[in-house]
Amino acid sequence: MDQIQLNGMEFWGYHGLFPEENKLGQRFYVDLELEMDLQPAGHSDDMTQSIDYGEVYQITKRVVEGETRNLVEAVAEHLADELLQYFSQLEACRVKVTKPDPPIPGHYQSVAIDIYRSKHDE
Repeated sequence: MDQIQLNGMEFWGYHGLFPEENKLGQRFYVDLELEMDLQPAGHSDDMTQSIDYGEVYQITKRVVEGETRNLVEAVAEHLADELLQYFSQLEACRVKVTKPDPPIPGHYQSVAIDIYRSKHDE
């Protein structure tokens, strides 16, 4: 399946189990792989045959910077649901949400949730 990829989007959100995370907020990075047939858009050069990247960004921003959730898993799941519902031509999506600075002890670059959802899973 063809893909549109949006990588390294950065947002400020208030997700987490600890009160400090909900009050102070922190950075979240989002990478998306959107699966659909891109051949009609490629042949026609018509935007209506594809997905508007700006709309994808705005939906992602609204979800990540919106309602506070305890788990990054819930953020990723909600985003996948929103994208699959909004774009009728979207067949499936991979959503990766990275939390670079979680308040847990240890040395690591980040923690991330990576999910794959399809309209056929429903």
